[in-house]
Formats: sequence, C-alpha cells, structure tokens
Amino acid sequence: MKKTLQLDGLDCAVCAGKVEKAVKQLTGVESASLNFITQKLTLEVDPTMLDDVLARVRKVVPQSQHGCTVL
Repeated sequence: MKKTLQLDGLDCAVCAGKVEKAVKQLTGVESASLNFITQKLTLEVDPTMLDDVLARVRKVVPQSQHGCTVL
C-alpha cells in the first residue's frame, strides 16, 4: 500500500537522507522515498501493518531530525 506523508521542519538534504534511512529500517516499510524540496515522504507499506508503521514513523521522524514533524 502506498502512503504519502507531508513533513514540516526539514532543514537540509542531508537531514532528509537521515530521516529516509531511519524510516526504511522500520518493520513493515517496503520502501521509502523523501523529497527534500516538497518535504513529502512516500512509503510502500505492508497493508496489515499500516497503522503501526504510521505511528512509528511519527516517532522516528523527529528523533532523526530535531524539529521535523509529520503533519
């Protein structure tokens, strides 16, 4: 299942890479791509784990990049 999330507070492309890497490591995430310019995170997620994955993404994003949040 494809899901796109809008981020806020992403400061630089290097930070975007850190966030993308952290999200890719989450169980249930099949793929992740973060566009720094649009600040959109696109995920391919196991549909049976969608709610759990989204909750973990909301936690890992600000941990990976201080001040960055999922809208």
